[in-house]
Amino acid sequence: MDEKLQKVLARAGFGSRRTMEAWISAGRVKVNGIEASLGDRVSASDKILVDGKKLAANTAVEVPQRVLLYNKPLGEICTRNDPEGRKTVFDKLPELNHARWVVVGRLDINTSGLLLFTTDGELANGLMHPSARIEREYAVRVLGDVTQEMIEAMHKGVELEDGLARFTDIQYFAGEGSNHWYHVVIMEGRNREVRRLWESQGVKVSRLKRVRFANIFIPSQITVGRFCELGGKEIKDLYRIAGLNYRGVKSPLLRRPVAGRKSPGASGRKKPASRPGRK
Repeated sequence: MDEKLQKVLARAGFGSRRTMEAWISAGRVKVNGIEASLGDRVSASDKILVDGKKLAANTAVEVPQRVLLYNKPLGEICTRNDPEGRKTVFDKLPELNHARWVVVGRLDINTSGLLLFTTDGELANGLMHPSARIEREYAVRVLGDVTQEMIEAMHKGVELEDGLARFTDIQYFAGEGSNHWYHVVIMEGRNREVRRLWESQGVKVSRLKRVRFANIFIPSQITVGRFCELGGKEIKDLYRIAGLNYRGVKSPLLRRPVAGRKSPGASGRKKPASRPGRK
């Protein structure tokens, strides 16, 4: 079985199909030692080079559609390698043959919570694209007095340096003194957008945790620093949300010790959002 080259490159996590078409036209891709052309199709036996580097998985047929949910701790960065030697979110993930984990969006070093990884780069690109309009829910601890006028302003939208930003939902949760917890929902994944929205109102975010991405919540048994593999129904829902066809390649649920403990598989059922102050 063969597939269009740009589709295979997109699934490997290099970018969207349109971006891959531009890379092919620019001469950045070779197939079996020959510069690729738009319209080329490839199979499992073809050797693909992107900017001189061999493609880890050159056919989607051999790569199961796997998605991991990771409960990211504070202090980890969302890059594969860090020149400063800091811990990365990839350090604990299971090794793959002929594939690689692609992170779905990013969380900064001071943000914890739900982070998704997939072997399908096209799925990652689809979920991250602004047109997908996917809800991301965060638990936010705010330092400072929050007024109703501030809430209304963040609902309506605030002009930041990279454009208008707004929360589609803001719910007060708990607090005492000058620290208060809120749950907010945002439809984009711009850099530090949640923090910047609150800071635009003159208050400081002292803690930030993502508790939901689309319809995926952190299962209660997946504590900080642990991960699980999502089941078929959850993966199928993510493909639907991303506007992609689900091929239904089967892969056994991951069973792998994490930090000396066994990481349970996902139950396949929705879990209530984790609330601040609870373990």
